[in-house]
Amino acid sequence: VTSAVFSANGAWILTASDDKTARIWDAKSGICSKTLRGHVDRIYSAVFSAEGASVLTASEDRTARIWCSSSGECICTLDAHRDAVVSASF
Repeated sequence: VTSAVFSANGAWILTASDDKTARIWDAKSGICSKTLRGHVDRIYSAVFSAEGASVLTASEDRTARIWCSSSGECICTLDAHRDAVVSASF
């Protein structure tokens, strides 16, 4: 795991990993609710938006992606980078 953050309301934990996934976990039960798949290399950073509706990930694959946190669907891929994207922030 390369990154772990709580949602603003404390109900969810978001992790980023070398296994090319980000995961959303129920903070109370510890159960994985969603697995965000689409990156083709390790994810360095993942963050929730302020209201928790979106997730932003940053990856070695030279992309940043915006995800819907409730469905786990990738909304947008930002792919014009020439090197790894190592940090994400809303």
